Amino acid sequence: MVGYNPLKVAKSVESRVYLESGGVSRRKYFRFRIDRWYGGIVTGDVVGCNMRCKFCWAWYFTWGDTGKGRFYTADEVVGILGNLSERSGYRRARLSGGEPTIGFKHMLEVLSLTVSRGLHFVLETNGILIGHNKDMAEELGEFSGRGIEVRVSVKGTSPEEFHELTGADPRFWFVQLDSLRNLVEAGLEPAREVYPAVMLSLSGEEGLRRFSSIVRGIHRELSELIDEEYIILYRHVKELMKRTGLRPRYVILPDKIPDELI
Repeated sequence: MVGYNPLKVAKSVESRVYLESGGVSRRKYFRFRIDRWYGGIVTGDVVGCNMRCKFCWAWYFTWGDTGKGRFYTADEVVGILGNLSERSGYRRARLSGGEPTIGFKHMLEVLSLTVSRGLHFVLETNGILIGHNKDMAEELGEFSGRGIEVRVSVKGTSPEEFHELTGADPRFWFVQLDSLRNLVEAGLEPAREVYPAVMLSLSGEEGLRRFSSIVRGIHRELSELIDEEYIILYRHVKELMKRTGLRPRYVILPDKIPDELI
């Protein structure tokens, strides 16, 4: 079973979506928004990802066309998120869409400025870069107790599912698990400051039980909060799955999203 290397993809993508000049970092974003997830949150959606998930809702910007969007400094990003927070009353902010750990210096700057404003910061990540590089986890661990939450989105409940969902080398499924281990060892509190999400559209409840046992082996409390993910059949997601040949067993229709997922 052969697939691409997400670390090599990250290096290639970073050259197109991240700039640093005169000590100032800039990252490419395709939009900013107010959204209902997490009970209400303001979001910056980044361009570019190191994964090529066959079900990605943001695939056009994450692995379709990294030429879209524009570059922002961390100050600009946090200024926009702060304004959206004031408009909405929501006190949570996140980076989502693509992979925020690409251009890690920029992400850390956004994180630092966000929590300094008194907002709770949610980092949505596939964990590949954090699992590969313990230094990243340690830098994130320095924000423990200051309003950080790291949601590691694991693609499937086994290496085989990982490959089917992403097309990547199945060995990198274990690197996603390493990110959870690294973050816990760096001092983030399991289930409160770091927790796994897992895509279950290929395996459902059976896969969840298997995955729960696996993450319990990393740290008991990680199994106490697992964010269950299922493919949401947006029209553009159906288009992508038709192109990639992905055939999930379990999906959610956009107008049937359960409240507990939001």
